[in-house]
Amino acid sequence: MTSVDGSAGQPGQQVSDTSAPQAAPPGAVAAPHVDAAPPGEVPRGAGVAPGAGDPHGHAEGAWAHDGASAAWPPGAYQQVEPDRLTRFVLRVHARSPRWAAPLAALGCVGIGMAYALVSDPTRSDPDAAPSCLLKLTTGLDCPGCGGTRALWYVLHGDLPAAARHHFLFVFALPFLAYLFVAWAGQQAFGWRLPELRISSPVIAGFLAVWLAFSVARNLPWAPFTALYV
Repeated sequence: MTSVDGSAGQPGQQVSDTSAPQAAPPGAVAAPHVDAAPPGEVPRGAGVAPGAGDPHGHAEGAWAHDGASAAWPPGAYQQVEPDRLTRFVLRVHARSPRWAAPLAALGCVGIGMAYALVSDPTRSDPDAAPSCLLKLTTGLDCPGCGGTRALWYVLHGDLPAAARHHFLFVFALPFLAYLFVAWAGQQAFGWRLPELRISSPVIAGFLAVWLAFSVARNLPWAPFTALYV
């Protein structure tokens, strides 16, 4: 037997031989087999757990591509880098105070109320701009026709006249107002108002009634003609 430095072993002296394979210690897990690959490619079986593919540890359909796609296994979608506008919006959202979103939503609601008050839709012509495209072209009331006039009457405290123009809007207005107050109060001040749970069947039923109302208000017979606005 020859020692590491090539000298012959002396009697009684332990000599090591690097050419013989050494047994793995108890409890050790053997590394997966990795085949050699040309420069610029990922070796077959690299980064894949043993047993996930063939008996040598190869993944089925092993991915061996150069570039950024080499790090993505089969079936995975590469994450798209957000564009500048998205990054800007995310930075503004992260740096804005907690009351900014409720204040912006309240501003949008205020603009709608101010428009209804200033324009006075109860005195405007039916074809005055902006007008409903469906009503302007077909003469039929759309599902939202009369909503601006109903809001104008609500702001003036005339609920019967508001319901006459769009009673579903008047019916839904208290629920919408409570949902907004609960959300804005929690976002801005941390209020914990009782949660208003609206199930999917309730929403589906409301949409069905809205659809029936939209059809009935265009029927040319009494008493449906009273719903025409």
